[in-house]
Amino acid sequence: MTMPEVVATGALVVMGIILLVLIQQGLKLGELGKKVEHCQRDLRWLQIWEMENRELRSALRAEREHVAQLRRKVELLQGLVPVAQ
Repeated sequence: MTMPEVVATGALVVMGIILLVLIQQGLKLGELGKKVEHCQRDLRWLQIWEMENRELRSALRAEREHVAQLRRKVELLQGLVPVAQ
């Protein structure tokens, strides 16, 4: 083998190694992309659940206020009804 053939063969081997490293990095990048997609989906569900929880807490506060208002009305009505002896 002459010197140019040795250099060409060495360069070919180095390019092959670089190609394998790039393929490996591409596969890792693909896995990372899938993880990002899962995180985005989970984040979206988390946002939906948080919104539902806020709505439920708001509805609960309104319901508690309504119950308190009804209790005040009952107390007023009981004050108007004479006590039978």
